[in-house]
Amino acid sequence: MTKLIRIAPICAAVAAFVLWTACADHSVKADSVKPDGARKVAPDFTLKDSNGQTVHLSDYKGKVVLLDFWATWCGPCKIEIPWFMEFEQQLKDRGFAVVGVSMDEDGWKVVKPYLQQYKVNYRVLLGNDQVGEIYGGVESLPTTFLIDRRGKIASVHIGLSEKDEFKHAILQLLDAPRTTSIAPVGGNFGFIKSPR
Repeated sequence: MTKLIRIAPICAAVAAFVLWTACADHSVKADSVKPDGARKVAPDFTLKDSNGQTVHLSDYKGKVVLLDFWATWCGPCKIEIPWFMEFEQQLKDRGFAVVGVSMDEDGWKVVKPYLQQYKVNYRVLLGNDQVGEIYGGVESLPTTFLIDRRGKIASVHIGLSEKDEFKHAILQLLDAPRTTSIAPVGGNFGFIKSPR
């Protein structure tokens, strides 16, 4: 009995430490934006949207972009999409845009009904293997890139992330001072052209 009394405070202390560490980890994860010098240029691409319009990522120059690779069958994607719809509605007037890239193999015949059913309020494009490859071979869905106003990848989220983590990073990018840097030769505003 005496041994149990001596061990109980140790167990309680270990449990408290584990709980504190788990909680502390959340605050560290929230600041997931890479320093400016560590950001790489986002590859440009050309894809079609649900209306058949041609869209280039570089069309969004000057905006903070949440680029989400997803699919209709992806459970975690279904959790994140309402968050992205909320961000689009709340922040679009501040120079923010969500661009979804569906990686569904069945194409528009499954994607269009999904967009209508859930009333998705941001632009969705139909992706392909080539676009997945230029973004590092998107192997897990969702995979989400936050791109700063200069067309550079500020953070990458693979799998289900926390809503507050996204929002914190987006606001950090929107609130960052705007720089008047010279666009690269070709006027692509930091977006590198993908090989054709």
